[in-house]
Amino acid sequence: MSITMVKETARGSKSISRKAWSAMEATKFEKIHTEVFEGSDEASLVIAQEIADLIRSREAKNEKCILGLATGSSPIRVYAELVRMHKKEGLSFQNVVSFNLDEYYGLDKTDNQSYIHFMHYHLFDHVDILPENINVPSGKIAFEHIAEYCTQYEEKIESYGGLDFQLLGIGRTGHIGFNEPGLQN
Repeated sequence: MSITMVKETARGSKSISRKAWSAMEATKFEKIHTEVFEGSDEASLVIAQEIADLIRSREAKNEKCILGLATGSSPIRVYAELVRMHKKEGLSFQNVVSFNLDEYYGLDKTDNQSYIHFMHYHLFDHVDILPENINVPSGKIAFEHIAEYCTQYEEKIESYGGLDFQLLGIGRTGHIGFNEPGLQN
């Protein structure tokens, strides 16, 4: 078992490292480690570096890096930093396979409000990810086929061995990964 902690690097920037669970943490039902940052810019840079390190480590082993990606305002700065790393530091996305969380039902992939449009605008159009490695759910599935489509999407993720990293955002309502709070009666 391990937890994630943030440490300062020789350059003064922060990075995430892992250490063994404490005796108290090992007894908790949920083991979700949480880091608190001074601000979203700092957190975004640390997370982007964590993703870049993972991509590079998989590339060094000639393996695919399977990323779960999200949309919304939270990950925009992460994507901007990844694009910067691609352009300025040569970070390659050719070994990356991405799976996005969701798409608005009813929107076509050509709609500028779609999540596929968002991902191309903020990340995909600026890095060298292979088009066949981009996976965003379709918003145009017939209602009666949604369950089957979702099962197939999950099976495709599993065919790659699962996700290596899942990026989620926190919305204004406190939701994580677009899990909106329920309606109050």
